[in-house]
Amino acid sequence: MMTASSRWARRLVPVLLLVAWLGIGGAFGPYAGKLGEVAVNDQAGFLPRSAESTEVIEEQKAFRQDETLPAIVLWTGDADGPVGDRQPEATRALASLVDTPGVVGRTSPAIPSEDGEALQGVVQLDPGLGDGLPDALERIRTAAEKVPGTTVQLAGPAATRADLSDAFAGIDGLLLAVALVTVLVILVLVYRSVLLPLVIIVSSVLALALACAVVYALADNDVVRVDGQVQGILSILVIGAATDYALLVTARFREELAEHDRFTAMRSALLRSWGAVVASAATVALGLIALLLSDLTNTRALGPVGAVGIACAVLSTLTFLPAVLVLLGRAAYWPAKPRATGNRSTGDGVWRRVASLVGRAPRKVWALTLAALIACAAFAPTLDSKGVPLDETFVNDAPSVAAQRTLSEHFPGGSGNPTVVIAAADRLGRVVAVAENTEGVASAAGATASGRPGGEPLVVDGRVRVDVTLDSAADSDAAKDTVARLRTALHDIPGADALVGGYTAQQYDTLRTAERDRTLIVPVVLVVIFLVLTVLLRSLLMPALLVATVAVNFLATIGVSALVFPHVFGFTGTDPSVPLYGFVFLVALGVDYNIFLMSRVREESLRHGARQGVLRGLVSTGGVITSAGVVLAATFAALGVIPLAFLHRSPSSSPSASSSHAGRALPA
Repeated sequence: MMTASSRWARRLVPVLLLVAWLGIGGAFGPYAGKLGEVAVNDQAGFLPRSAESTEVIEEQKAFRQDETLPAIVLWTGDADGPVGDRQPEATRALASLVDTPGVVGRTSPAIPSEDGEALQGVVQLDPGLGDGLPDALERIRTAAEKVPGTTVQLAGPAATRADLSDAFAGIDGLLLAVALVTVLVILVLVYRSVLLPLVIIVSSVLALALACAVVYALADNDVVRVDGQVQGILSILVIGAATDYALLVTARFREELAEHDRFTAMRSALLRSWGAVVASAATVALGLIALLLSDLTNTRALGPVGAVGIACAVLSTLTFLPAVLVLLGRAAYWPAKPRATGNRSTGDGVWRRVASLVGRAPRKVWALTLAALIACAAFAPTLDSKGVPLDETFVNDAPSVAAQRTLSEHFPGGSGNPTVVIAAADRLGRVVAVAENTEGVASAAGATASGRPGGEPLVVDGRVRVDVTLDSAADSDAAKDTVARLRTALHDIPGADALVGGYTAQQYDTLRTAERDRTLIVPVVLVVIFLVLTVLLRSLLMPALLVATVAVNFLATIGVSALVFPHVFGFTGTDPSVPLYGFVFLVALGVDYNIFLMSRVREESLRHGARQGVLRGLVSTGGVITSAGVVLAATFAALGVIPLAFLHRSPSSSPSASSSHAGRALPA
């Protein structure tokens, strides 16, 4: 018989948990908006220290006192005639910018194009301008527009960074709002309830607030380096995972309410579901932790950041959510409140029919499913993950993209964004000659002490810098191929000790590093997940089968993406990180759903035998897993609201894979 103190305790504990979580939300909620303050969106900062382009960045510091961020000013003529005649005015306009806020050192003279229809000049800016960068660019534009009869555009790294900052502006609020509204609509349709979806949303938001506070502290103390992509994925991951785990808990609670009062029902629901939730979360977290093996610091940062997010999602799901559900009881499901009938629900009618089909012809079901997956996986090698060119980086035509396009029409593609070579001073002549004779190179010239062409070479500690202009746009595949040829040629010069860096080299090194990461991390993730499943299921064969199914599903997803990206969305390629991110998320989250299923199968098998246990487990969890897959797909798809191509192309894999996992007839 329950004592008075026990009755008070079972009511008091949920209230205390609710108050504690509301306090967490109030204290840490603002950090979801502050995370952008510690985000860094500079690709060079994410390269490994061993990369050749990183070595060039370090050596370049000796050639100038301050790091700079180049802005390319481009003038094109109008109906009044060729703009080349206005070179003196353009040069004076550039010179007038010296000593203005944000400008570092001297400006270059205006250089005319060979066709006489354009001029370009370079203004070096302080890379630490931060929020002041748009104002600095506006001052440059104002000065440049004083040249009569011309149209002014701004290109180069400074203009691109400004456009990126503009694209990420408001990322927290917009992304979170779209994800939450999407999830709310889906939950209302799933539960046909008003209150329960709101409770689940609040649980997810509280988990995100706690996760953002922890990640902010880690980033602020230089433990991890967060960029806009990691920031966006954290929000989506926490909302999606917390909602998935909540679906499992609320489904079990509803079942138990048919036989018990709300307190007993919640105790039973937690006892029957916490193991699956924790095991699933551990699998995802360990898969993410494997990203620490990456040489790219933004990919490496996603490991601990994602693991923190998953931990917060589990904590909220197993504490805040049960507390609120116990306090609300059956009212949480209003208007479709479950009744105390004394009989458990046998599951959704659709999934009873699916289970019946699987039971009648298991071999046919798994054979057809596997054949379909293999057919899709056959296209996986055709996915182009060599990177997204600048003209496709933004969904809309950003000003810097339009300016770069105009620049390429009148000047060599690499103008204003040269490849940088650092070499021994006594081999300067040979280095310049070899560079100029390399296929894809437009010109090469050593840096001078005066900063003017033809002057004395600038020698620092026996080293010189050579600026190499490429024929192709700095972010093109052709430019990356030129960098590879240039490195091969310059490395063969005895005693030159040449290093090749710059923007294109950074892109090239990122691509090579991403390939190395995939080769290393993919097998590690598979082994980690296999070991977790082995401990959970106390078997060797079943974990192997589960890992194999999600691995095949991942390849099928990549194959579908390889077809859909170019032929439906018009994408010519995707970011090098997408295959690895896709693998970690799809395999780990795919096993997530398998754990939900197999935990229930194991429970039912103890009562009804293996065959009936599998079929009953499918009937009981089919609806939950399908709902979880749809929710996860929708939350990842929310990344598409950000006008950046690499985020559009990142979630495109996740929804299709989540849906595929939800519909896969694994029990066959």
